[in-house]
Amino acid sequence: MKGLILALVLALVGGQKQDLEPVFHTGKTYLYGYNSFILHGLPGRSLAMAGVRLTCKLEISRVSRSDHLLQILSPKLEEYNGFWPTDPFTPSSRLTETIAACFSQAFKFEYTEGRVGSIYAPEDCPILCTNLVRGILNMMQITIKKSQNVYELQEAGIEGICQTRYVIRDDIKNNRATISKSKDLTDCQEKAVKNTGMAYIRPCPTCPLKVRNIKGMVMFAYKMKYDDSGVLMTSATSEQVYQISPFNEPNGAAVTEARQELSLVNIKRTSISAPKTQLQNQGSLRYHFSGELLQMPFPLIRIKNPYLQLTETLRQLVQSNEEEATKEASAKFLQMVQLLRIVTLDQIESVWVQVASDPPYRPWFLSAVCAAGATDTFRFLKQKIHDEKLNIWEAAATLPLAFHFVTPNKQTLEVASTFLTCPQIQKAPMLRILVYLGYGSMVNKYCAQSSFCPNELLQPLHELATEAASKGNAKDTALALKAIGNAGEPASIKRILKFLPTFSPTAASLPSRIHADAVLALRKIARKDPAKVREISLQVFMDNMLAPKVRMVACVVLFETKPALPTVTAMASSLLTEPSLQVASFTYSHMKALAAGRIPQLSNLSAACNIAIKLLSPRLDRLSYRYSKVIHVGGYSSEYQAGAIWRVYLMNGPSTMFPSDIITKVRGYYANTATDIIEVALRSQSLTKLIRKQNIPFAEYDTYKTLKELGKTLLGWKELPPEDPLVSAYVKVLGQEIAFADLDKDAIQQTMTSVTGSSNWQLVVKKVLEEIQRGISGRWTLPVVVAELRHAVPTVVGVPLEFSLCGAALARAAADVDMQISPPLSDNFRPSHLLETKMDIHADIKPKAHFHMMATMGINTRYFQSGLEFHAEFSANTTVKFDARIDVKEKNVKIETPPCRREVELAAVRSEVYAVSRNMEEVDFEKKSQLLPKGDQPLQPSERSSGPGSWKQSNVPRVISKGYQQGSEEAHHHSVGGRFYARIFCRKFESLGCSACLSLKSRNSAFLRNTYLHKLAGELEAKIVLKPVPTDADVDKIQLEIQAGAKAASKIIDGASSGSKEQDKTSLFGDIQAKLKKILGIENVFKVTNKTRHRTKRIHRKKKTAVTDLWAEPSATPLSSSSSSSTAASGDGKEPGKAHRKDEMRQSGKRHGSSRKSSSGRRSSSSGSSASSKICGSSSEDHCGDRHCSADSEYSNQQANLPVYQFRFKPADEQDPGREDLNSSISSTSSSASDEGIFSAVSQPKFLGDSKAPIVAAVLRAIHRNEQPTGLQLVLYTDTQPTRSTVQVFVSSITGSSRWKLCADASVINSHKVSGSLKWGKDCQDYQIATQIATGQFAAYPATRMKLEWPKVPSVVRTTARWFYSFLPGAAYVLGYSQKQRRGPSHQATLVVALTSPRTCDVVLKLPELIIYERAIRLPLPFPSSPGTPISTLPSPAPNVFSQATLSIIENLKAHCSVFQNTITTFNGVEFNYSMPANCYHVLVQDCSPELKFLVMIRRPEESADLTAINVRLASHEVDMYVSNGLVQLKINGVQAPTDVPYTSNSDASMLISSEKDGLSLKAPDYGIDKLYYDGHRLEIQVAFWMAGKTCGICGKYDAEKEREYQMPSGYLAKDAVSFGQSWIISEDPCAGACKLQRKFVKIEKPLAFEKAAAKCFSVEPVLHCAEGCSATAAVPVSVGFHCVPADSTLDLEGRIRLDQKSEDVVSTVSAHTACSCQQQPCPA
Repeated sequence: MKGLILALVLALVGGQKQDLEPVFHTGKTYLYGYNSFILHGLPGRSLAMAGVRLTCKLEISRVSRSDHLLQILSPKLEEYNGFWPTDPFTPSSRLTETIAACFSQAFKFEYTEGRVGSIYAPEDCPILCTNLVRGILNMMQITIKKSQNVYELQEAGIEGICQTRYVIRDDIKNNRATISKSKDLTDCQEKAVKNTGMAYIRPCPTCPLKVRNIKGMVMFAYKMKYDDSGVLMTSATSEQVYQISPFNEPNGAAVTEARQELSLVNIKRTSISAPKTQLQNQGSLRYHFSGELLQMPFPLIRIKNPYLQLTETLRQLVQSNEEEATKEASAKFLQMVQLLRIVTLDQIESVWVQVASDPPYRPWFLSAVCAAGATDTFRFLKQKIHDEKLNIWEAAATLPLAFHFVTPNKQTLEVASTFLTCPQIQKAPMLRILVYLGYGSMVNKYCAQSSFCPNELLQPLHELATEAASKGNAKDTALALKAIGNAGEPASIKRILKFLPTFSPTAASLPSRIHADAVLALRKIARKDPAKVREISLQVFMDNMLAPKVRMVACVVLFETKPALPTVTAMASSLLTEPSLQVASFTYSHMKALAAGRIPQLSNLSAACNIAIKLLSPRLDRLSYRYSKVIHVGGYSSEYQAGAIWRVYLMNGPSTMFPSDIITKVRGYYANTATDIIEVALRSQSLTKLIRKQNIPFAEYDTYKTLKELGKTLLGWKELPPEDPLVSAYVKVLGQEIAFADLDKDAIQQTMTSVTGSSNWQLVVKKVLEEIQRGISGRWTLPVVVAELRHAVPTVVGVPLEFSLCGAALARAAADVDMQISPPLSDNFRPSHLLETKMDIHADIKPKAHFHMMATMGINTRYFQSGLEFHAEFSANTTVKFDARIDVKEKNVKIETPPCRREVELAAVRSEVYAVSRNMEEVDFEKKSQLLPKGDQPLQPSERSSGPGSWKQSNVPRVISKGYQQGSEEAHHHSVGGRFYARIFCRKFESLGCSACLSLKSRNSAFLRNTYLHKLAGELEAKIVLKPVPTDADVDKIQLEIQAGAKAASKIIDGASSGSKEQDKTSLFGDIQAKLKKILGIENVFKVTNKTRHRTKRIHRKKKTAVTDLWAEPSATPLSSSSSSSTAASGDGKEPGKAHRKDEMRQSGKRHGSSRKSSSGRRSSSSGSSASSKICGSSSEDHCGDRHCSADSEYSNQQANLPVYQFRFKPADEQDPGREDLNSSISSTSSSASDEGIFSAVSQPKFLGDSKAPIVAAVLRAIHRNEQPTGLQLVLYTDTQPTRSTVQVFVSSITGSSRWKLCADASVINSHKVSGSLKWGKDCQDYQIATQIATGQFAAYPATRMKLEWPKVPSVVRTTARWFYSFLPGAAYVLGYSQKQRRGPSHQATLVVALTSPRTCDVVLKLPELIIYERAIRLPLPFPSSPGTPISTLPSPAPNVFSQATLSIIENLKAHCSVFQNTITTFNGVEFNYSMPANCYHVLVQDCSPELKFLVMIRRPEESADLTAINVRLASHEVDMYVSNGLVQLKINGVQAPTDVPYTSNSDASMLISSEKDGLSLKAPDYGIDKLYYDGHRLEIQVAFWMAGKTCGICGKYDAEKEREYQMPSGYLAKDAVSFGQSWIISEDPCAGACKLQRKFVKIEKPLAFEKAAAKCFSVEPVLHCAEGCSATAAVPVSVGFHCVPADSTLDLEGRIRLDQKSEDVVSTVSAHTACSCQQQPCPA
């Protein structure tokens, strides 16, 4: 046994691995050779790359147990810029000397068991050299596990602490071992990284690593040798690869590769001498970022004298701007920003003293100060505002930029806090808002850098909120909440909750917009504490006592916390009993929008919403425009891992017809990040007051006092709180609110007064005109750094690898505007005086914009730069110079502008990629290589006229190539590999002496890999150029003259005869028209038209014609092109239903089957009941051409089987029911007129000039020197008749030799049909397009058909149409439409829209080879399906269906309430039955706003149950309408008035009473009553749309909340219609009035079910009972809520306690009296 144990011990000892940690022995020096390089470029040979190489010798000695010395000898730094691997590295001697200087002394480092500890360096050693040492020592970092050969662990290194895998191979026989380790640089816990400008980009922590567009890894290989004293590291190599894929393409990535080699050369017996100077601890192996990021990624600057360099750069900047060298100006501007980050505050002050009074220098300097973002520049800006050296507009422009660009640290935050208390800012409300919002953004950026945020940073914002709340200052409260929202810190949650009534009852008195701002302030906090914000927002959402808008905002915030399925399901279940339809509609549409999303970051939320909406009723999807909605448009590319969404939140309220709050935002997704790009919100309140008649003293009228007294008798009734008109808006950029404004009437007047000195808008107009007359001249420049995003990571070499994006924009404008007005403006100026003036305007405006963006990947240090640079620039440049003369009285406008004198580049986009190398020692000698080798040069360009054959060898896409075959110049150059592409498209306007050209050039590396990155890697250029065209005579000027009115014809004639000496002073009308006809060449047009029309009649169509290509040229004549429509689509003879089921390609899309099925069911039942309609299928087997369609008995069967696209459209003006329509039968052989095309179906229009004078004439001409002018002339004719209206436009050339013309005609043929045509070419015969719009029936439904025909169109139109046509099937699929491949007329498209209900329609789009259709599409507005005459309009003698449709929609927006017998229909459309007790007045409708403008009461007389009587109170009028002896009677203020004579009031607000039909109508629009109609049996009331939400009574609140229709005066929701109606009875004195009913609280005694104890219960609302002394003769049961207390409680009905404010414990049925019998009443004498 002992022997066995001994053997096992020996085996265990023998199998244990020896120590593999490298050992350096004391007294020895180990000499290593070190070689490292780093290269940047695109993968693939023959592409330029840039990089650096460092070679040196290393000496390592051990001086103590853990301390070691490192001496770097003979360092050599080389740069690489060329084509790998053919070009060599280039030595950089000066930079080598700089590096060698910092390596002259030895470094000390701690090294124990293969782990590097602290590193010590000389005090003055630059951080770059220390990091290079870290790169060397990083190779020696080894972590050995003695018991394992393959293992993983978290290892510290230069990159941070990253996941590392080790593989160890022992070769014990040869005393050697190899170690391999690899690191995934995307899987690090404490990664060394430095980001700048990315505080607003939110990473997705749950997204998988594969979607990251920056990936990196590093591999190490070690060779170890065992000796007697330990392990010796003989060699070590490392290879690191970083790749960035900007478009997330697998093959489209730029690569940075770094390599290191360390090899043992020799071992010396002597040690390294100790350093002479004291070494300082520089920290661990982890990379240290220091001043590298101060250097912007553009050419290095050697800083010698910052002040002089800053001054000189500013001078060069202004000079470049004046010379219009915008590219150079942008570069200098960025250089100036870099210098401002280095200079001191005193130097900035010195430069300011020089430029403050110089306008060209001032804007450049201020913009650069804002963009610098340094502590001194921020402090300088604060001082200038404090000293009032900047005006309010300069301060408003600089403050947002300064707070955005400043680097947040303790120093800058201290300066920012002084902004808050600056007196100059406190007295300027606009600056105060900008500063508080900017301070909140600074706090957000500062706290984003660390997990802890000091409370003192938030203290100023919390103090502002507390102070505003104590003073009741709503504006300051909103400002504090918005600033707290910008900060986005969870520590502010308690402050925010104080402004929400759900958590703080004292907040109930605050305006609802403050509640909404408090909820919105939680949005950014949700990113740090989503669980807490989710809990708060859910409670707010569930609080029914809050305003609907506040709850909808809470819904938005709740979904931004990405709730899980249980929370979403809880929201959905609450909607099933939600009393507010606004909240229900908004939440449902929001869930539906999220469910349809495809963003990976929202996938869990989308899935949860998709489940939740299945629990909800589909009726929420059918709610009208009155209800709040969420509109969602978005897309995401899984291939490129990028997407964007656009959402619009439309929030409506009870008092608005259209959305009062609109929030729209755009969010972008890229890889695993998300960014809120922009968000704009607009809120409005009571804006309808501004469109009403003002200054009506409602409070002085008797009605106001009556309603005040009436309110006391209605228990709990309160008038609505007053609301002042208000418009508020805010703008968020990158998730930060940068500005907001609350504009009320006073604010607008104050703004006008501060700007112009007057609040009278007429005086403001006069002042503006006077200012323009004095002349406007100036130069404006606005430079700004639009982005500076930088991401830096360390490399194994020890230098930082930076990915950056930097952009600068420059906008400049020069303007000289002068205007003269005659006669001059008088002192009593009115805008109407401008109608009698002449104005001469001279303008010379030169706007220019330039945007320069630079993206880099490479090394960026203060000593050297190396990497790839991508430059892209966009420039736009134009000149607007003209002289205008406007004679308003004579209706004449003449504008003159100079012609093209020189070539002008209107717009251009350019991009290029370089491999660059720069170093500080040779600033003026940068190395720059284009990515592609120069050997691949293009052929020399040569412009030549295009023709059909010149496009055959082109490799351009077919769509582009065919679009410009005619009239363009092109040049195409094709070299080996397809690397170069160039093309020029030109369009000449010889008559105007100019041409416009589009130039495209490209030279890229897409031939290597077809990715977007390789397409951008090279040179790209696209520009639009305007250049002069050589003509026989130089163009002197271009003139546009427009003449309207009676002199229009003479303007054309005078222009044509200006060269002739013979001019008639007077001409008859016929002579004028004849001259016009001759000048315009219209005689030729109508001659050709008439010949063609007569010839067409003799053409007989064939029975079958082959269907040609979709947009091909027709072989027949244009006017007979419709013959191709007779091609049979299907001839198999099968049943339509079967053929449809077999051929139809049904797309699922995004529409739900349940709603579609229910809609189809309703539609089928509705259409089946229509016995008056007939239907014909459009398939060939129907053969409806020579016979009538099926009779009524067959109609319903056909409709049930036929697909919707086979239904027949029947025009409304078709007299013969059996006559075929244009597209009723494709295979018909009938030659009736209805089968002709639009051109032949409608008679050719006559020339209106034969009987009418033109109303407008316009001439555009180029005036030449000593030559006749050239150009175009336009004439517009109109003819309006009771039955037909026509508009004709003719455009022709001024030059008599040209017969090119354009003829346009539009006619309203009758009340159901409109047609139009457009022809152009030689005598308007080359090309033709026609359209027709008609109304009629589609199956049994009213419908509109729009038809388009194109017998012949230019090739560019055909090419564009082909391109558009290719997207239609995919678009139809995405939208959920059905489609079917079916051939039809080759040059015709038809769209039919059939109204199947007021909110749904069917759509059929027939194209030459495709049919797209869908049923039951929801409409945004209700549209009356059966035309009726609304009560507010009289029937028109000649109704026009198009105008009637518009009026019908407008009438649908207005609210109607009606009473007929016992049926009452409220403003919200709720219908219920209620039998009114006799002789008791009910409040039918009254104004519940603070103005109390009107009251309408109704009662039922005791003698007749079918009749009613009404009492209307308006102003000082009391109007009674009743029936006596079978006639409607009228009393006004108690005096009988005749009913056959209209009555009009003489008060400030108008009122009209007149007879209508069998009754009376009352119109009082200024009071809010559009119309009231009464005939004794029926009562109808229509109120103005601005009364929405402001009414109350039995007609309801007109707030679209149908679920809350039965609201009693106290706001309590009645249990049934009877309780609701009785609650609005007006109590009267039983002794003086006829109504003996009064409302009283009742008491019941019953045991409570849940307590099983005796209790007494009191009704929370009074119940109708007979007055004292009267007994009930009739009663009805009503359901009432009761509040219960113990039986021994002292509470009783005589206690005067507000029972309506008590809780409802039980619901019970009691009797409500409806009739009383009164024998004796104790009435006073």
